[in-house]
Amino acid sequence: MLGKVNRFLAFLLAPALGFLLAFTQSSPAEQIAAKGLTIPLETTEQQISEIQDQLEKTTAVLDDTEVALDDIQDKAKKEKKEYEEQNRKVNQLLTASKSQTKMSADVLDTLLSNMLGNPIGQSFGPNSTVKVYSLEEAGYRGYMAKVRLNNPKALKMVLANDAVSSRGETTSHAGKRTGAILAINAGGFMKSKTGILTPIGITVVDGQIKTFSNDSRNSFVGFNNKGRLVGGKITSKAQIAQKGILQGASFLPTLLQDGKRMPIPRDWANARQPRTLIGHFDNGDLLFIVIDGRRKGWSNGVTLEEAQRKLQEFHVVDAFNLDGGGSSAFYYKGKIMNRPSDGRERLVSSNIVVLP
Repeated sequence: MLGKVNRFLAFLLAPALGFLLAFTQSSPAEQIAAKGLTIPLETTEQQISEIQDQLEKTTAVLDDTEVALDDIQDKAKKEKKEYEEQNRKVNQLLTASKSQTKMSADVLDTLLSNMLGNPIGQSFGPNSTVKVYSLEEAGYRGYMAKVRLNNPKALKMVLANDAVSSRGETTSHAGKRTGAILAINAGGFMKSKTGILTPIGITVVDGQIKTFSNDSRNSFVGFNNKGRLVGGKITSKAQIAQKGILQGASFLPTLLQDGKRMPIPRDWANARQPRTLIGHFDNGDLLFIVIDGRRKGWSNGVTLEEAQRKLQEFHVVDAFNLDGGGSSAFYYKGKIMNRPSDGRERLVSSNIVVLP
């Protein structure tokens, strides 16, 4: 910085120094006489004095500028240091968050293995990680899948034959035609006298609202653009957009909300039936369960009250009941794992599929 100031002063002083140097070689009078000019001596001294005053002012300005630049450099260094420290702390938090997520997943896997044994099937794809467990309690049997989505778009709601109204589609067919690793039946539906199936309540596919009804009896079960389970009461189409919901269907009732058991409707209380259940753990992993029923010697089914208690044992946060009975179907790796109560798969109006 001082070097730059010295060069600037040299350029500024050059004319004055040259003028003074000339006077050291010859007197001012001789210089003036040589040019045939007549300038009073006091005028020359006044000019030199003015130049000296100007130089002093310029030097003072340069000194102030140098001080200001030093302050700016100090502030820049301080801000850079603070930014680097903040960036370091953010990276530490991100690392800790990733470590905590992995740790919670490991703890959850250990918990489920202690309760259910080792997974009977596992798949580790680019879009999802799926672990399948066999469920067997006194009086019922079924299957459960714990799903971690690596890509939110790996989970889709699939309408039968991609149409709102149709003659239906089996869960295994929906799984195979979409290339899914896992599929379960989804929302409830109405069947016309001519055999045409239409979903009840609200149905959302890839962010598009296919059916809408704000029937207070139904619970909406959906997934947002981050692959998170979003469920409960939806009363307007605007809510679907606000919540970023991409996929969803409807049935009833809500089983758990924030880990607490919700009331079971009187008509549904203590009824042992085949069930299809969905929920999520506190780390965001999803849970898909299908319980067989109405098959003597194999599985009698489960009550919703029993299901609530079991879900709480699994440390599930929110959970919902999907269409059950003869519709309940659990598809994994190309085949139906459970034993549907009708003796074969039922045609349904919607299914949830998970891509590998």
